[in-house]
Amino acid sequence: MNIALPIITLVVGLIGGFFIGVYYLRRQMTNMQNDPEMLQKVAKQMGYNLNGKQMQRAQQMMRNGNQPGRAPAASKGAARKKK
Repeated sequence: MNIALPIITLVVGLIGGFFIGVYYLRRQMTNMQNDPEMLQKVAKQMGYNLNGKQMQRAQQMMRNGNQPGRAPAASKGAARKKK
């Protein structure tokens, strides 16, 4: 019993921390979608300088990417070339 309690506590803490982290990350992503300044700040931290059109495209990609179960859309040209 002396060794089981710390192991159980560790596992519960890791699982709890994981779910708290996922919740926090999802919240930050939704905030970033609605705030172009925040998205611009993150892009600059990564070394990118986005213009207005690129910002709109990035926001649109984030909105479409946050829908669970949605597969990325195939390019229209790829479907036509298969025929």
